[in-house]
Amino acid sequence: MEHLTILVSPEGRWMLPGTSEFFAALGDPDPDYDAVSFAVRNLGFIKFEVIRQSVVEIELHPRNIELPALLALQQQLLSSDLRLFRIRYFDESWRSEILSSVEATISRLSELCRPHFLPLAHDRFLVEPQDFGMLFEEEDNKLRIMAQKWRVSFGHFDPGIITLAMHNELLQRLAIIGVKPRQQDPVWRFLGYDHRWIGGGSFLQTGLGEKVADIPDKEYGEWASTFYRSVAESGRPRYDLITTSIQYQDEAGKPWRPIRYERLLLPWKTPSEEVFVTMCSKLVGSIGTNSVAAPSIAAPSITSPSVTAWDDDPSDSSASRKLVMSS
Repeated sequence: MEHLTILVSPEGRWMLPGTSEFFAALGDPDPDYDAVSFAVRNLGFIKFEVIRQSVVEIELHPRNIELPALLALQQQLLSSDLRLFRIRYFDESWRSEILSSVEATISRLSELCRPHFLPLAHDRFLVEPQDFGMLFEEEDNKLRIMAQKWRVSFGHFDPGIITLAMHNELLQRLAIIGVKPRQQDPVWRFLGYDHRWIGGGSFLQTGLGEKVADIPDKEYGEWASTFYRSVAESGRPRYDLITTSIQYQDEAGKPWRPIRYERLLLPWKTPSEEVFVTMCSKLVGSIGTNSVAAPSIAAPSITSPSVTAWDDDPSDSSASRKLVMSS
């Protein structure tokens, strides 16, 4: 056998490509695309290939690699009798390095896969990471539509994303954030109507192009910016359950209310060097509290118009149309 190819999942499980186990981990039982390349580039899989019993080739996207996958790979290397290794990794473009010892290879992998982003613990924000792959199995979850679009588009942004969100009642809770490689601060590119809590109805237009961190609620803006930047830089989606409190800038007295929602962040490539991050959210459950009188966590949607009525929804206007045309 000249080539032996196996994969390690983000959870550290070894599996063969083309098997039911791999397709289950991929979240697609019948892919019509290069599933192995997609899994390596976007989902944190590592490809391990032995070529002619003489060279080990390792292919990975370092910023997507979870610790269990890295440890499983390093353990496999320690048991190898081969002494020639090629690491092929993605860093804005595909690069490769050749090493001649197990020790040097393990050390280089550790260096490449060192954490680039660790969310800081914060009393106000409870972030519970969810299994992105499981989202494809939840047929009743509207966020699944956006995840499927991202997967079949290989992460390339197109105007159909706006239309898709509109037809699936996601447009009002959709936000699009722009992140450029040499600019640390994400900026707003599109804000759906339900985001008027950020700074009032006019902010849906006046806030476009402004830094996310500069919203009236600075603490929330800086917290959200960290996640948007991480997703853009890694090229990997995030699916989280968030529990927090927000201040409704569009209401009299600017009240604070607890809120709990599922958040899906997806990175999209554009014709320019700017990466778009879409943020879709879905309110879930209710939050009990002794200090706050039972508010409705659906408050951002009060009197919001139908998303199919473009002329009635301030979140469309010329700004969103320009975004679609420019992309």
